[in-house]
Amino acid sequence: MSNNRRDFLKKAGIVGAAGSTAILGAPAVVSAKETIRWRLQTYAGPALAEHVIKPAVDAFNAAANGEMVIELYFADQLVPTGELFRAMQKGTIDAVQSDDDSIAAPVDISVFGGYFPFATRYSLDVPVLFEEYGLKEIWQEAYGEVKGVTWLSAGSWDPCHFATVDPVRSLADLKGKRVFTFPTAGRFLSRFGVIPVTLPWEDVEVAVQTGELDGIAWSGITEDYTVGWADVTNYFLTNNISGAWCGSFFANTERWNALPDHLKVLFNMMMDSSHYYRQHWYWGGEAKLRTGGTKMQLTTIPDEEWRQVELEAYKFWDEVAETSPRAKRVVEIFKEYAGVMEKAGKPYRYS
Repeated sequence: MSNNRRDFLKKAGIVGAAGSTAILGAPAVVSAKETIRWRLQTYAGPALAEHVIKPAVDAFNAAANGEMVIELYFADQLVPTGELFRAMQKGTIDAVQSDDDSIAAPVDISVFGGYFPFATRYSLDVPVLFEEYGLKEIWQEAYGEVKGVTWLSAGSWDPCHFATVDPVRSLADLKGKRVFTFPTAGRFLSRFGVIPVTLPWEDVEVAVQTGELDGIAWSGITEDYTVGWADVTNYFLTNNISGAWCGSFFANTERWNALPDHLKVLFNMMMDSSHYYRQHWYWGGEAKLRTGGTKMQLTTIPDEEWRQVELEAYKFWDEVAETSPRAKRVVEIFKEYAGVMEKAGKPYRYS
């Protein structure tokens, strides 16, 4: 019995040793997954991107912990802004932060991206219109009909004001002004004699200095100071044609669908972070620089005269509404929302 026991222990020891050797010597069965890399191009130049997108991207990259990295590119760095939609469809770029209008999105609601005249008065109007009044579902529907690009999320930026070399104190002063602006805003402003000019974003400052441009209607005063336009213009018109720019995030559909669910959640949180940052940065900056800025003198067109611009905008709305049934739905939502805000009164609407 003792011999049997001894034989058993010997065999057990051999098996145990062999087993240990097999385990210790086995190759690793779990290998690190390859990092997912996306290229995201924004409409913004480097100085502006430091606020409107870079903090959110940096946070995403840190939280993704090596599973995914977003490589951020600035305005026109990989492809011209007007070609961004096609570049996403082809997979040249994985994601974009811009407005539908500027990237020439082939959807019937692209005209509402950027600065659609008088559609908003304040920055909070944009998220409310998308989340509470149905624009989100309309955008999803429209982009669902386009192959290769997925619309992800919309948010608000700053209001649209004129920054000019010479003062603007009446509608007559706008006539003949060569202005850098967005496509739809340019179409509307041309009714008042403005000459819209399209240029690469990085060339705008020099174009003002050389006299190719008389002004800019692309932002509020926060951006004028941030990107250097306040250094080459002398006047800031306090009237605006829109209370907030409407911009979005988009992605190549195949690349978006391939993301694990947890990274999609993280990407959505990144977009929300970007939207939130802009809400307070612009809102505070617009007031602070109007009251404390020293580079531009404020000018104003009298309310009764500016009312002509607002009334013309509502005619413009009706014209756009006739372009498609879906565009008409959007305009009807704008009208409904404007009516609710007017009835609500202060602080939702002061006039």
